[in-house]
Amino acid sequence: MPLRRLTSYSLRTKLFFSHLLVALIVTFTFVAAAFAVPTLLERQPFVAAGLADLVTASFGRAFLYLTLATILAVVVAAVASLFVAGRITTPVHRMLAATRRVSAGRYEERVPISEEDELGELSRGFNAMAAALEEGERQRREFIADVSHELGTPLSTLQGYMEGLMDGVIEPSEETWGILYSETERMRRLVNDLRQLSRVEAGQLELNIGPAAPAALVRLATESMQPLFTEKGVQLESRLPPDLPPVSADPDRLVQVLTNLLNNALRHTPPGGRVTVEAERQPGRVLLSVRDTGAGIAREHLPHLFERFYRVEKSRSRAGGGSGVGLAISRALVEAMGGAIWAESAGKGEGATFRLTLPVADS
Repeated sequence: MPLRRLTSYSLRTKLFFSHLLVALIVTFTFVAAAFAVPTLLERQPFVAAGLADLVTASFGRAFLYLTLATILAVVVAAVASLFVAGRITTPVHRMLAATRRVSAGRYEERVPISEEDELGELSRGFNAMAAALEEGERQRREFIADVSHELGTPLSTLQGYMEGLMDGVIEPSEETWGILYSETERMRRLVNDLRQLSRVEAGQLELNIGPAAPAALVRLATESMQPLFTEKGVQLESRLPPDLPPVSADPDRLVQVLTNLLNNALRHTPPGGRVTVEAERQPGRVLLSVRDTGAGIAREHLPHLFERFYRVEKSRSRAGGGSGVGLAISRALVEAMGGAIWAESAGKGEGATFRLTLPVADS
């Protein structure tokens, strides 16, 4: 049988014929022995004729029994091969059918795990892949819906004002032009943030990572944000130990992350509140924290804060805030610099703390 033709058969057929071939080889061996042994005995000069006949007769009876046993072995081998082949190929066929459904867009598809062997591990891997694809599809749909919503609001405002100006219902004024400019600026900021986020997540944003002094970068971020805190009546303070080691980071991007966190804390802290930036040296890393006395965050929202466009209050608009991807950009930048970022809160009304760690720079 040509090798190319053999490889075209199913796995079940290959397993069946492999077991059957072993049984046939055993049978051929017994048959060859049945014909060879009597001939060899007859040719031995030291074997008497009567003894040779006796041995031949005994061997004939033994061969009959071995033949029956061989037939039985062939039958058992065939049944066993079919059983084993079925146990192996059934999960493969299920996975193949599930793969076709997943490729058609049915990402909720899963395969049952019936064995604890390599096939079971393969099924677990397939289910994990399908779950990741399902989650990615969910995020994609939510992302499109969020972008449509975020762009739709300023576009509706612009369209309304433009129609009012064209119909003469709204008089051109400095206030009107200011509103139009703020809405276009809002869309520009959203587009720029999305472009930056996609570049960071794709690893296309160039980072100049090197030793950076965290205390100096914290002072730079707080000094740039101080006028906004003063305007709102929120106290901003820093608590930095004098012996902080340099961290491995891109200075400009770290200032950007700290500014995002400070801006987020300012939006959610009422007048009279306080925002504190703290730092702590830990083994092999430096911990930076931005703590506020604002509205706080419920526990169920904490794992999702760094997702794009995630809002704790679904009805809250973006009119007084950022583009909705600032925290997502912060997480992407921190992770690209080899660090980690997370949020903590005791609950609503208890304030929130955003923490990030960065590795200590090699000396």
